[in-house]
Amino acid sequence: MTPGLENGPLPQAAPRTILRPAEVITREDWPSESAVRSVHVVRIGGAGMSAVARLALESGLAVSGSDSQDGQFIAPLRAAGARIGIGFDAALLADDVDLVIVSTAVRADNPEVRAARERGLPVIHRAAALAGLLADRELIAVAGTHGKTTTTGMAVAALRGARRDPAWALGAAVPDLGRNAGLCADSPVPGETPGGGTGLAVVEADESDGSFLAFAPHSLVVTNLEPDHLDFHGDAETLTAAFDALVGRLAPGGTLVVCADDPGARALGERAADQGVDVVRYGAVEDAQWALREERSGARGAEIEVDTPHGPLTVQLAVTGHHNVLNALGALAATAAVTAETEVAALAAGVASFTGASRRFDVAGLAGGVTVVDDYAHHPREVAATVAAARGIVAAQPDPGRVLVGFQPHLFSRTRAFAVDFAAAVSAADLAWVLPVYAAREDPDPTVDASTIADLAAESVVPVGGAEELIERVRAAARPGDLLLMLGAGDVVEITPALMAALDEPRGRG
Repeated sequence: MTPGLENGPLPQAAPRTILRPAEVITREDWPSESAVRSVHVVRIGGAGMSAVARLALESGLAVSGSDSQDGQFIAPLRAAGARIGIGFDAALLADDVDLVIVSTAVRADNPEVRAARERGLPVIHRAAALAGLLADRELIAVAGTHGKTTTTGMAVAALRGARRDPAWALGAAVPDLGRNAGLCADSPVPGETPGGGTGLAVVEADESDGSFLAFAPHSLVVTNLEPDHLDFHGDAETLTAAFDALVGRLAPGGTLVVCADDPGARALGERAADQGVDVVRYGAVEDAQWALREERSGARGAEIEVDTPHGPLTVQLAVTGHHNVLNALGALAATAAVTAETEVAALAAGVASFTGASRRFDVAGLAGGVTVVDDYAHHPREVAATVAAARGIVAAQPDPGRVLVGFQPHLFSRTRAFAVDFAAAVSAADLAWVLPVYAAREDPDPTVDASTIADLAAESVVPVGGAEELIERVRAAARPGDLLLMLGAGDVVEITPALMAALDEPRGRG
């Protein structure tokens, strides 16, 4: 069956993946007698799909694509030469297309996928395409339940600090990098042969559908390993088996880098070490090779003292929060594993330049004296970490404020599975409002809603019916000095402009 669209039953606790090994097409194994010259990307406007499209363009391929609506990644791809249609239509599949690329979100009855099948064109998952486009590079992969995007961006920044110029692909816009993917820092000039780079690549490796098994990394970071995406994996044991399988795909002589503070990642490292894998631990624990010894965090960043295999190191960070300190250690340990010992200080300088990924504690601005922050947090641990970071910021203000939260749960299955943990995480705020569940790829579930979380939380956590009610409640409750977190992986970010406008209105107006 077409990868990314159909799945057969797999044994309990066996790794489940949208991929099958034979369907991971590499640059050396493109599915035609001549090299692939043209690819079509379905849902090209998504963060992950646009990254594949960008790499294909910079590799000198012709790129076409489609999506259901316009978005932030489409205009830059068009400017780079991609042909993109809005809406799904078999007619968008041009005669010269050699290969069609899909994601897990693309359904089997998509008209472009049906047309590709009728024409006998290979249809492959985006992770397989990404692995193929980067097959000739030494790969650093970043996996984990959360922290992947930030750690990936930090790793690219670290390598740039050491005068390396890696290829990269990640699932969000990162202002420091200029775009969410590239073969090298500067895009090739149209019409010229692509090139540049140092033979390294850094990718965000997605565990949600097991597609990270397309990669064979030389350095693998696992930031944490907690139950999530159980709608696909079924249970925690099967998810864990997928991570074990990814470790098994390390290139000969490769290094596994794990956060030793996280029980799941640490256990993964212990199992790998028993199999003879080179394992490097990072974190605040005593036995970490990259050991956090001192952390001084503030609203504008952090300074940390670290013991490393290469001696003590002081690192300045432009991002705040203990979770970002750990992300930085993971990025440094992973990049140090593929560079020379003499480059560690330069790697640290590169990480110091990283200012964050979009929607990762992204300060939208000040409205009515309230600091408004957008963040992608959609797992209980992410929500808790973001609230904790906000708490540290408001506590350091001359006039301490409160932490307010507008939270949009993502997926009915995730909300049901982690309702108790979500309730505890949002209860750590002074006031919180829970929006209706963002369904994403799932069908509606009338048994799960905002009250599923709010009913288990503190009295300060209230369910709201939608954007208008959230805006009204925030405007009535917020006061100067507060910090408002807008949290979630859905469309909650689209509420922020109207909410900020309401906060800026004089309180005497209706």
